[in-house]
Amino acid sequence: MRNIFLFIGRYFNFLFFLVMQIIALSFLVRYNKFHQAIFMNAASEITGRLNARYNGIAYYFQLKPTNDLLVKENEQLHQLLKQNGGFTDSSKKMIIDTALIDSAKKIQKYYFMSAKVVGITTNFQTNFITLHRGSAQGVKPNMGVVSAQGIAGTIVNVSRNFSVAMSLLHLQYKVVVKLKNSGERGTVEWDGKSPLYVTLKDIPKSAKINKGDSVVTSETSSLFPSDFMVGTVSEIIDDKSSNFYTIKLKTATNFFNVEYVYIIANNQYDEQKNLEDSTHKKFQ
Repeated sequence: MRNIFLFIGRYFNFLFFLVMQIIALSFLVRYNKFHQAIFMNAASEITGRLNARYNGIAYYFQLKPTNDLLVKENEQLHQLLKQNGGFTDSSKKMIIDTALIDSAKKIQKYYFMSAKVVGITTNFQTNFITLHRGSAQGVKPNMGVVSAQGIAGTIVNVSRNFSVAMSLLHLQYKVVVKLKNSGERGTVEWDGKSPLYVTLKDIPKSAKINKGDSVVTSETSSLFPSDFMVGTVSEIIDDKSSNFYTIKLKTATNFFNVEYVYIIANNQYDEQKNLEDSTHKKFQ
């Protein structure tokens, strides 16, 4: 306390001047509209800048929960996509183990589960993606994996809390796709070179195709709903010895920065696969 009084005594004149100056400025601002407007503008500018800095810092620390919330919301929206459904035959009595999504007896064929990417490779010829979802959360082999931009791979191995997907960037990976504009179907595979591009084969030369055209998943795929992005046409190679184009696609998914994906469960996959396998065996 003694030090405070000594400080006031030493700087009394300056402190008295400072207080009187503040009082004078307050009277000037209060009773003069011009100076009041200037003060308010300056105060608003300073307050705005401070708030912007504070919000920027707060937003940075809120990025993870915001990301998680957006992924969860996208997962819920994916469940409502019309590509996820298929109609049942109303003339037959059927027992369906999937949920009806509207009064027209349309059932939810595909179910989406969000998953965090905890491991991924891009620099090998056989690349994989490790996800933090496993059998305890309902993940099984032969489930498709998509990012927010497009397809990413297929689940090939599962533990209790983790799963591994064969990446689109894998020499053995193949998926049936189609041209979005004209509907011709072909097969996408990777040549083991650039992780930015894959190859589309079996597109007939009668198809109308241009650079920049979109290539999406086909209705004939049992792993993905139709019309999910695969990539865009980057180069069209006209092989004179063949009736089909070889097309270079820029992948829709950026495998260098993907953090979250969606695992797609086809509720009718086992039934379809068993029927196809038994048919092939029967007529071989």
